[in-house]
Amino acid sequence: MKLLFPAARAALVGSLLMLSSLAQAGITVEGTRVIMSAPAQEAAITVGNPGAQDVMIQSWLEAGDAAAAAADLPFAITPSLGRLASGKQQTLRIFYQGEGLPTDRESVFWLSVQEIPPKAKEENTLQLAVRQRLKVFYRPARLTGTPEAAAQQIQWRLVENAGKPALEARNASAYHVSLVSATLDNGRYKGDTRMVAPGATEIFALNGAAGRPTGATVTYEVVNDYGGVTALSGALNR
Repeated sequence: MKLLFPAARAALVGSLLMLSSLAQAGITVEGTRVIMSAPAQEAAITVGNPGAQDVMIQSWLEAGDAAAAAADLPFAITPSLGRLASGKQQTLRIFYQGEGLPTDRESVFWLSVQEIPPKAKEENTLQLAVRQRLKVFYRPARLTGTPEAAAQQIQWRLVENAGKPALEARNASAYHVSLVSATLDNGRYKGDTRMVAPGATEIFALNGAAGRPTGATVTYEVVNDYGGVTALSGALNR
């Protein structure tokens, strides 16, 4: 059994109190994604403050891919900066200006919501500006297919990347497919998955057993429109 000297005990108590304080802090954001479907040009999301203190909330949008990063985003968000009282909620509204985005495929952006804590009353106090990020999808009218069908129709292929077996995913649809996992041979091989954009092909490194996969099926999971995870499977082409 180890004994703590007074200074060490005080440091431990201080750390526990700080962790307890941090655990109680933090805003909440309703949902994990925002979907704006044309002809609608507005979407909303709710932010809550379960903490004991009023906080300032700052919100902004960022491009979802490098190609669009340099361009001005055709969106506005209100309020972009405001006070959120303890125990209250606030609705953030995202407005699309009606033009500037592709009409033949879905577009994706990032919404950042950052909590700015009030100025500390005491010196030597640790304060954190907590930021949450979630995806915003703009879905044009009259797109072919559905998001559910897009996830089911991912085309899988076993390829080589840097001399090692890798998993290729091709998304021929007009929708983004957010992959959570992809495995082969009953989980012996796991792919380093990520989101696959409309019309894009991504190659995922395979982690797991040595050798080359022998199975003919890919088992994978995707995030659906409601933020839940859907399990699917597809044929593996070699």
